[in-house]
Amino acid sequence: MHNIVQINSLQIGPGRPLAIISGPCVIENFDITYQIAAFLKDVTRQLGLSFIFKASFDKANRTAINSFRGPGLSQGLAVLARIKSELGIPILSDVHDIHQVEAAAQVLDVIQIPALLCRQTDLVLEVARTGKVVNIKKGQFLAPWDVANIVEKITSVSNHNILLTERGASFGYNNLVVDFRSIPIMQSTGYPVIFDATHSVQLPGGAGTSSGGQRQYAPMLARAAVAAGADGVFLEVHPDPERALCDGPNSLRLDTLKPLFTQLNAIHHALLSGDQVP
Repeated sequence: MHNIVQINSLQIGPGRPLAIISGPCVIENFDITYQIAAFLKDVTRQLGLSFIFKASFDKANRTAINSFRGPGLSQGLAVLARIKSELGIPILSDVHDIHQVEAAAQVLDVIQIPALLCRQTDLVLEVARTGKVVNIKKGQFLAPWDVANIVEKITSVSNHNILLTERGASFGYNNLVVDFRSIPIMQSTGYPVIFDATHSVQLPGGAGTSSGGQRQYAPMLARAAVAAGADGVFLEVHPDPERALCDGPNSLRLDTLKPLFTQLNAIHHALLSGDQVP
């Protein structure tokens, strides 16, 4: 059985609109974060897509000591709370430590477990106990069937509000590859699967003191994932990726998103109707 996950008025799962989880890698400041959120809300509303805004208040798993991490817990959550209130959109962010969970749960609609922390049992259980929707990023080091163990941890505390996110698997050094069999395999746990198109083209640590990326391939992977039956797509975006303070090499420009979202929506609707995928 493939469950439906409810996030405010949105539903994610089979037969439901394609979900878009999108935003900048990290909160750089209020103005640019709000600009991105407002743009995404407008585009997804026009196309009838479900939208959850994503931005990190702290990026603890950076390559180098001087990498930009964001404004931190208190200031970052304040930014997200204001955007949530002013735009009326659900908010997702990630936590890296159990001490962040209580405060994050006061603001976030979806709490994300980063891929590198997906096996941290204490963190997973602390997030699950909030009762919030939990988005688990599958670690680059995990087989898709291994997420069943993470699901069991979450459901052990009676939380069944679970999203699973595929974001590629380690393929040698500084590279990732996507096995699209992982989408139906992960869905066999009974929960919706999101495909993270932009982190799947990341080159972890590939720029020496930061991660590189190949953003030109993200749209192709996103289309393939929706054709494979993904319930949603995760994309990090920025008005000017070359100047982004985090994950710029794999982030998509805002002005490329509407044509891409239109394509993804068409593929999703073709699958729902049984038509041939365009």
